[in-house]
Amino acid sequence: MRYIAFLRAINVGGHNVKMDRLQVLFESCGLLKVETFITSGNVIFETEQQEKRRDLEMRIENVLQRELGYEVATFLRTPGEVTRISLRQPFSTALFESARAFNVGFLTDEADAGQVEKIIKLSSDVDAFTVEGREFYWLCQQKQSESKFSANLFERAIKTKTTLRGINTLVRLAAKYPARDEN
Repeated sequence: MRYIAFLRAINVGGHNVKMDRLQVLFESCGLLKVETFITSGNVIFETEQQEKRRDLEMRIENVLQRELGYEVATFLRTPGEVTRISLRQPFSTALFESARAFNVGFLTDEADAGQVEKIIKLSSDVDAFTVEGREFYWLCQQKQSESKFSANLFERAIKTKTTLRGINTLVRLAAKYPARDEN
């Protein structure tokens, strides 16, 4: 099975990890055909083991924390899921066309009704949010740096970890790692 791992806290906030080291750490987990994609913590790999996705995420997180010395939340998606996410446009055409940034946030589990409500309440004239399954979508009408929204604000609001990726990164990942037969 092929997965794409989206890692939180890689090469931000003073945590600098070279991609070749990250590759070795994933290989030390028994993962195969490990590749990295840009320097923001995207790791593509295959596994022959049949294990629950959350168990695999936790196994990777444990190795990364032990070896890097800090928590690295890990969010796994299959190439098919990344393709579906990259094609999703959950906002109106007019709102989408006027936006300056479109990002996707990854969650470990589906947001519950209370979390969805809190996410939607983060919306403003500048920022629009919606949630589908284990992802939330953020459309920003200004430069992201001018928005009051941040991943830390999000995490405090719904009490769970996340990591964000720009839609262009997801489109590029979907093109480079197309979906194949996913069981």
